Amino acid sequence: MQTDLIILSLAPIAILLAYIWFRDKYEKEPFRMLLAALLLGAFSVIPILFLEEFLMLFINLFRGNMRAFWNAFVVAAFSEELFKFLFLYLLVWKSPDFNEKFDGIVYAVYISLGFAAVENIMYVFDYGAHAGWTRAITAVPAHFLFGVTMGFFFGQAKFYPDRKKKLIRAALIYPIILHGVYDFILMTGHPYALIIFVPFIIFMWYYGLKKMKKLSSQSIYRNDFEKEEKMLKNV
Repeated sequence: MQTDLIILSLAPIAILLAYIWFRDKYEKEPFRMLLAALLLGAFSVIPILFLEEFLMLFINLFRGNMRAFWNAFVVAAFSEELFKFLFLYLLVWKSPDFNEKFDGIVYAVYISLGFAAVENIMYVFDYGAHAGWTRAITAVPAHFLFGVTMGFFFGQAKFYPDRKKKLIRAALIYPIILHGVYDFILMTGHPYALIIFVPFIIFMWYYGLKKMKKLSSQSIYRNDFEKEEKMLKNV
């Protein structure tokens, strides 16, 4: 039974990891770096839990929607995206393997899904298989898309030094906003808020895929890859 729960927890993680790996088609990242990103994401759960516990000390200062706002945007979104960002920066910013913009998305997604893997296991063991199936189509893809958003701006910050500060801020702020809105909709439990939940998920997927396509098309390895593809077809 426990094995089934672990598989249920990790299967959507594995699918999305494989997806972003295949999307990085022009120049794959080294396995050691991807593994490091995944493990750092998993490790980030520890400082995140401490920060969330501290921030929860102030929850009784708020009532109603402001309580949900604090919980969603500050306790959850700020804590989780902050440490994902810090570990992303420490791991790859000065790495020679971070050599094109799309790499920002790859590493940010791996860190985000490393965190999501541990979080998913915790939720599924606490609340059972139903939580696993629900999170497989909601929370896990959401963490994937938060990672895409972070990586989109982070990847550009590396290669546009004149806009570095602005893009670095965006790499942290935009995932916090998306994460906060996602959690706030669910935490309020308000019927009107829940009505926009599915459109909001569709919006995140649309812009997430659009961001991936944009940076992938700007790959410095694209021309070499396409030339090689043509050569193989002519063999």
